[in-house]
Amino acid sequence: MASPAPPGHAHCPASLSLLARRRRAAAANQQRRRQAGGRSRREVVVVAAARAMEDVCAKFVSQKVSKARWRPLPAAALQPPDIFATGSWDNEDNRISIWSVGDLGSVGLNGEYQGEPQLLCDIRHSGDVMDMQFLDQERVVVASSTGNVTIFRHHQNNQTLSTNQRWEKAHYHVDRSASCGGAACTGVICNNPEVVTVGEDGRINLLRADQKDAVRTIDNADSSTLHAVTFLRTTEILTVNSIGQLKIWDLRQQRNEPSQIFSLTGDRVPLHCVDRHPNQQHIVATGGQDGMLSIWDIRQGTMPVSLLNAHEAEMWEVHFHPSNPDHLFTCSEDGSLWHWDTSTSVAEKPSFLHQGGRSTTYFSHNTINQSLVSAWLSNDPTKDRMEITNLIPNQTLSVNSLDILGPCLVYGTDAEAIYVNRHLFA
Repeated sequence: MASPAPPGHAHCPASLSLLARRRRAAAANQQRRRQAGGRSRREVVVVAAARAMEDVCAKFVSQKVSKARWRPLPAAALQPPDIFATGSWDNEDNRISIWSVGDLGSVGLNGEYQGEPQLLCDIRHSGDVMDMQFLDQERVVVASSTGNVTIFRHHQNNQTLSTNQRWEKAHYHVDRSASCGGAACTGVICNNPEVVTVGEDGRINLLRADQKDAVRTIDNADSSTLHAVTFLRTTEILTVNSIGQLKIWDLRQQRNEPSQIFSLTGDRVPLHCVDRHPNQQHIVATGGQDGMLSIWDIRQGTMPVSLLNAHEAEMWEVHFHPSNPDHLFTCSEDGSLWHWDTSTSVAEKPSFLHQGGRSTTYFSHNTINQSLVSAWLSNDPTKDRMEITNLIPNQTLSVNSLDILGPCLVYGTDAEAIYVNRHLFA
């Protein structure tokens, strides 16, 4: 949980950490489990994975870890990812760090996995790290609670980090020039060289890595806090906000209004995270303050196709596996990390899970099992064949972030530790 923060100032709404404010509402919202408003609300049975912890290497870092991201692999790469970045929050001195997984793949005499992540380099970061995405193999874009957006460059020849580009107070409340006027930048998504950011000021920025000024800013995109953003297509983005809305924005249009709006029924539960299916772009997953997983089909209706009872507290992140999206992963304030598996059977799990990466495709689109895709959209729980595993049986403090690439999982927690599993599908 967050440590106490100083009370907010009337003209400085960002002075109280957005993450801290989110978490202050946790206790009140854990009891609020909503009715589905006529939609399917699926109960799930979760299996604790005792074996999974045997393959996990932990590194205690003396900082609360808010974000963890694998460095993308080259398009033709066959090896698993070996470098990841982390960002911290709620520390006196927050940092961006680059890590190597080193010899995590080596096996000891008793079959246990050896080694731990090794710190390659780090750099101080002003404010809490609210989001982080790699722009390419050398640059990582970081969103700050101060409203700044910064690109850091990883110099692999001498293992250092430097500031490559910074947009000061890309997000702000009333007066950008005020000393305390910054509003938290809550989400960032990249499609090199483009960078899109959202914030608690309801603003959307379209930036380019090689330009100091914003390409476009939608100042009043939302009257509430925008919590996360992702690309739907190269010219369209998805945003989620603090009143349970999912919005589509067509960046080709000059009008500053969403092209579509979707909403949770009943209470306006804040949505904290969003991801789209990598192959079937009409399938979108979101997670919110009530810990529920919502699956949307943006081709039809304005409400989720299904709501799945999930975590007991806020869901902080949701990610489809980038090359095998019948697997989905979520993490929560309640200290759990769930693996949702809609594979029809273990025997049918493809071998490419044991290699590759986000930028590599080892199968043609016509070989994708359509029944796996439709499983996310099924309204009849009796037809579902979904296996859900909690990868952290002995959950404690919040799991704030996760990333999955090939067979490798990395996640960061408020227990001041990062964890790596390189044999997730073994």
